[in-house]
Amino acid sequence: MPDHVHMILIPLVDEKEQKTWAMPEILDAVKGASAHLINKNLSRHGPVWQQESFDHVLRSSESLDAKIQYVLDNPVRRGLVANSVEYRWLWYQEPENPYRPDVPA
Repeated sequence: MPDHVHMILIPLVDEKEQKTWAMPEILDAVKGASAHLINKNLSRHGPVWQQESFDHVLRSSESLDAKIQYVLDNPVRRGLVANSVEYRWLWYQEPENPYRPDVPA
Protein backbone atom coordinates (compact mmCIF):
# COMPACT_ATOMS: atom_id res chain seq x y z
CA MET A 1 0.00 0.00 0.00
CA PRO A 2 1.27 3.51 -0.61
CA ASP A 3 1.11 4.52 3.05
CA HIS A 4 1.31 1.29 5.05
CA VAL A 5 2.30 -2.36 4.93
CA HIS A 6 0.44 -5.55 5.78
CA MET A 7 2.42 -8.66 6.55
CA ILE A 8 1.30 -12.07 7.66
CA LEU A 9 4.18 -13.89 9.29
CA ILE A 10 4.62 -17.33 10.72
CA PRO A 11 7.55 -17.04 13.15
CA LEU A 12 10.29 -19.62 12.88
CA VAL A 13 11.08 -21.89 15.77
CA ASP A 14 14.72 -22.10 16.85
CA GLU A 15 14.92 -25.87 17.30
CA LYS A 16 18.24 -25.72 19.13
CA GLU A 17 17.04 -23.15 21.67
CA GLN A 18 13.45 -24.45 21.64
CA LYS A 19 12.02 -20.95 21.30
CA THR A 20 9.93 -19.03 18.82
CA TRP A 21 11.30 -15.75 17.55
CA ALA A 22 9.42 -12.87 19.17
CA MET A 23 7.42 -10.55 16.95
CA PRO A 24 9.34 -7.41 18.06
CA GLU A 25 12.60 -9.10 17.01
CA ILE A 26 11.16 -10.03 13.63
CA LEU A 27 9.71 -6.57 13.00
CA ASP A 28 12.93 -4.83 14.07
CA ALA A 29 14.85 -6.95 11.57
CA VAL A 30 12.36 -6.34 8.74
CA LYS A 31 12.14 -2.60 9.43
CA GLY A 32 15.91 -2.22 9.80
CA ALA A 33 16.83 -4.07 6.62
CA SER A 34 14.09 -2.48 4.51
CA ALA A 35 14.77 1.05 5.83
CA HIS A 36 18.44 0.66 4.91
CA LEU A 37 17.58 -0.41 1.35
CA ILE A 38 14.88 2.24 0.91
CA ASN A 39 17.19 5.02 2.09
CA LYS A 40 20.03 3.71 -0.10
CA ASN A 41 17.80 3.57 -3.19
CA LEU A 42 16.43 7.07 -2.52
CA SER A 43 19.88 8.47 -1.60
CA ARG A 44 18.64 9.78 1.72
CA HIS A 45 18.93 9.21 5.45
CA GLY A 46 16.42 9.12 8.25
CA PRO A 47 13.52 7.14 9.55
CA VAL A 48 11.26 5.22 7.19
CA TRP A 49 8.97 3.42 9.62
CA GLN A 50 6.94 4.56 12.58
CA GLN A 51 8.10 3.12 15.89
CA GLU A 52 4.78 1.48 16.70
CA SER A 53 3.11 -1.32 14.84
CA PHE A 54 -0.03 -3.34 15.27
CA ASP A 55 0.15 -7.08 15.53
CA HIS A 56 -2.47 -9.70 16.12
CA VAL A 57 -2.01 -13.36 17.02
CA LEU A 58 -4.22 -15.73 15.05
CA ARG A 59 -5.38 -18.90 16.70
CA SER A 60 -7.19 -20.77 13.94
CA SER A 61 -6.76 -21.57 10.26
CA GLU A 62 -10.09 -19.85 9.52
CA SER A 63 -8.75 -16.62 11.02
CA LEU A 64 -5.55 -16.97 9.01
CA ASP A 65 -7.48 -17.54 5.78
CA ALA A 66 -9.68 -14.49 6.48
CA LYS A 67 -6.69 -12.24 7.25
CA ILE A 68 -4.86 -13.40 4.12
CA GLN A 69 -7.93 -12.57 2.05
CA TYR A 70 -8.19 -9.14 3.74
CA VAL A 71 -4.57 -8.35 2.82
CA LEU A 72 -5.03 -9.61 -0.75
CA ASP A 73 -8.18 -7.48 -1.20
CA ASN A 74 -6.70 -4.31 0.32
CA PRO A 75 -5.36 -2.77 -2.95
CA VAL A 76 -8.71 -3.51 -4.60
CA ARG A 77 -10.66 -1.80 -1.79
CA ARG A 78 -8.38 1.24 -2.13
CA GLY A 79 -9.09 1.40 -5.88
CA LEU A 80 -5.46 0.82 -6.85
CA VAL A 81 -6.23 -2.23 -9.02
CA ALA A 82 -9.28 -4.12 -10.23
CA ASN A 83 -7.90 -7.49 -9.09
CA SER A 84 -5.33 -8.16 -6.36
CA VAL A 85 -3.06 -10.14 -8.71
CA GLU A 86 -2.53 -6.89 -10.66
CA TYR A 87 -0.96 -5.15 -7.64
CA ARG A 88 2.77 -5.06 -8.34
CA TRP A 89 3.82 -4.96 -4.68
CA LEU A 90 1.85 -8.01 -3.66
CA TRP A 91 3.84 -11.09 -2.80
CA TYR A 92 1.88 -14.14 -1.76
CA GLN A 93 3.03 -17.65 -1.07
CA GLU A 94 0.43 -20.27 -0.27
CA PRO A 95 1.14 -21.30 3.33
CA GLU A 96 1.74 -24.91 4.20
CA ASN A 97 -1.05 -25.40 6.70
CA PRO A 98 -1.61 -29.04 7.69
CA TYR A 99 -4.70 -28.04 9.70
CA ARG A 100 -6.75 -26.77 6.78
CA PRO A 101 -9.95 -28.81 6.43
CA ASP A 102 -9.30 -29.59 2.73
CA VAL A 103 -5.90 -31.21 3.43
CA PRO A 104 -6.08 -34.95 4.12
CA ALA A 105 -4.61 -35.94 7.50
